[in-house]
Amino acid sequence: MQSVAESLERLGALATTPTVARLAAAFADAGYQLALVGGPVRDALLGRPVNDLDFTTDARPDDILRIIAPLADTHWDIGREFGTIGARIAGETVEITTYRADSYDGETRKPDVVFGDTLEGDLVRRDFTVNALALRVPETVLVDPASGVDDLISGTLRTPSTPAISFGDDPLRMLRAARFTSQLGFTVDDETREALEQLADRIEIVSAERIRDELSKLLSSAAPRRGIELLVETGLADQVLPEIPALRLEIDEHHHHKDVYQHSLTVLDQAIGYERERHPDAAPDLVLRLAALLHDIGKPATRRLEPGGAVSFYHHDIVGAKLARKRLRALRFDNDTTDAVDRLIELHLRFFGYTDGAWTDSAVRRYVRDAGEQLERLHMLTRADVTTRNRRKADRLAFAYDDLEERIRHLQEKEELDAVRPDLDGEQVMQLLGLKPGREVGEALRFLLELRLDEGPLGAEEAARRLTAWWSAR
Repeated sequence: MQSVAESLERLGALATTPTVARLAAAFADAGYQLALVGGPVRDALLGRPVNDLDFTTDARPDDILRIIAPLADTHWDIGREFGTIGARIAGETVEITTYRADSYDGETRKPDVVFGDTLEGDLVRRDFTVNALALRVPETVLVDPASGVDDLISGTLRTPSTPAISFGDDPLRMLRAARFTSQLGFTVDDETREALEQLADRIEIVSAERIRDELSKLLSSAAPRRGIELLVETGLADQVLPEIPALRLEIDEHHHHKDVYQHSLTVLDQAIGYERERHPDAAPDLVLRLAALLHDIGKPATRRLEPGGAVSFYHHDIVGAKLARKRLRALRFDNDTTDAVDRLIELHLRFFGYTDGAWTDSAVRRYVRDAGEQLERLHMLTRADVTTRNRRKADRLAFAYDDLEERIRHLQEKEELDAVRPDLDGEQVMQLLGLKPGREVGEALRFLLELRLDEGPLGAEEAARRLTAWWSAR
């Protein structure tokens, strides 16, 4: 955390930004309180970028709308039932929520929405003390009823009320604890950790969509490994991502193999490293990170103890792809993400045949064809999957993949490999063979595509000759 002087200076600067100052003046003129709350206050104190402007007020939703309407480029009330009004003001998105004093039934996680009357009462019902901070504006007064600043200084995650009450109110807060350990580098205190272990099964009442969103934020954080380890150690992962703790395979004294769980976390770390190296200014690549974390989840189901102490995992790539697809669907991930992760896991072992002998150009073309739009991610995942401590072996694999990438670049320049298609299209095939649209045209196009992959571009004339010969010999 910054020095006290620096933190106070950043809070003062935040309170006087144009959007905050305009809102503060408008609410004060209307006779209402207004405070920045939660994330923006926390991040300002930590010296982190402030991206979201969340406010809380004693004004009710109708009053909020009336006050912000003249200031906003646009506004919406999709969260009005819960007291939240959103708006865009001077190009910035803001959310303003009426003080809350909700109660929960403990079964469905649906609150009885009750509006509160005090800022302090609103803050103590929030998830963690480091988020139970508010900055009154325009007065620029910091409100900290749960000693959140002390916890920011010590790097501690703690709930404002008892963890049992806080997590009982909203079990998703348990996943947020894991996310914040990754995002902020904080450590949960002993009482909070104990509650995570005892209440882990309560997460089952939370919707798959909310769990998906929280896991996505965790994986997109600066150091997701910390949060994943907390999920596994407390039993939360058994509820939301059971394939990960299942990687902790029993290792006996006769059969030896890598710790698959730790290996998977290392692959995730290394994949993030390649991601940042190759695309330093890009947003976190959730697809790559999911594939890295899940790439070996087929191993428990395919583990075989071989004579002589060896352990095999034949076809764990295929099994793992299917398991990943099933889990991502259960978590309501979109089809594009699910398909991409499935494809990456299915292909993540393909390269290792490259080191057994030189691939033909045909094999390289097929590698690119099968990877499709995931080729760049497959490059990073495959490199990240090398976690051996044997320096000579690691160097050999790295040099081999350098060579493969260079061959792909050469073929891409020479043959426009990213758009590999048969040398003839469907219309040409039908005209040449006297066919009508149907299955036989598809067979002919597949034959031409295989030729293209085997031998590279043939040209229309040679492709027609070869197709005619194949068709006559059928």
